[in-house]
Amino acid sequence: MIAFIGLGNPGDKYANTKHNAGYWVLDELANRQKLRFKPGKGDYIFAQHQRRELLLVKPTAGMNLSGVAVKDVTVRWNLLPSETYVILDDVDLPLGSIRIKPKGGDACHRGMENIIYQLRTDNFPRLRLGVATDENLRPAEKFVLKPFRKDDESKAESMIKHGADALENILVRGLNHTMNHFNS
Repeated sequence: MIAFIGLGNPGDKYANTKHNAGYWVLDELANRQKLRFKPGKGDYIFAQHQRRELLLVKPTAGMNLSGVAVKDVTVRWNLLPSETYVILDDVDLPLGSIRIKPKGGDACHRGMENIIYQLRTDNFPRLRLGVATDENLRPAEKFVLKPFRKDDESKAESMIKHGADALENILVRGLNHTMNHFNS
């Protein structure tokens, strides 16, 4: 089983904000795979593909508490860290770029910090989605809670599709191949 866990904030207030890039990639992948999200037994919604042993998860307690849901999911589905992929926004990468890594630190991302704390490891793969534009990026907490400007929307949409392409490639070709072909 592979779990793709997209980070974001639930609710209409945050639906179009940069911080929800992880949610958007999972929405794109779910649409391609014809999967529907349903409530989980914790603070998350999920969609499961039976034939591909694929699990899509969106934590719903808020970005900074994502780790509790991630831990619940890893326990419920008996997932190893290497089977738990986190998809998140990254204010330190330029808009449109993606970076896939097999492990690493939190990069000052509060959602990732909470996941590492809850799982007690940083040894899990992640796909970071660049959301940085030529706007003032600091404080980052305010920047990521705003929508993209009209001029940046098409580049953001392309990145979301490219992120979903990368996740599909992971399923077929594995992490190493995907890192070699999709890191930008």
